[in-house]
Amino acid sequence: MAETWRYRGQEIDSEQLAFLREFIRMHPSSSRWKLSRQLCEVLGWKQANGALRDMVCRGMLLMLERAGEIELPPYNTRFLILPWVQVPHLASHILGKVTRGLSGDWERMYGHPVYFAETFIDPGRFRGTCYRAANWQFLGLTTGRGKNDQTNKPNRPIKEILGLPLVPRFRQLLSHI
Repeated sequence: MAETWRYRGQEIDSEQLAFLREFIRMHPSSSRWKLSRQLCEVLGWKQANGALRDMVCRGMLLMLERAGEIELPPYNTRFLILPWVQVPHLASHILGKVTRGLSGDWERMYGHPVYFAETFIDPGRFRGTCYRAANWQFLGLTTGRGKNDQTNKPNRPIKEILGLPLVPRFRQLLSHI
């Protein structure tokens, strides 16, 4: 019997896997980002607000790649940094620019603002230097159990939690939710 995969309520059977493999083969120059958006368009995967479910699609594709069911294009097509750009502390500069527009962008997309941002850093792999340089604050450590924990025991690396207020009155605004 053929195996059926499940991802966030979506079932993927052998026929759909064959479709995905062919779709990826027919779009050799597409990045992972573009593939997920193209697939959402073809399959009609949209959120209630009409936006494409491309993040869910990308997660599903990644799960299938890790399981050896499909082969996705490599990541090195995601970013292009031009060599003649001369900006001191480029990573924290870009991070600062992105976070300044985050709340407004989120509100345009999902209909409500974001007042506080958080991120997780694996200290075994990264130091989080650009976050700290962009004024993100250390908040604590994760428990290492993940969001779907059922054993109450650590089963993944413990990560640092960093946070950044996006508006000056974030405490007051969050306390009224």
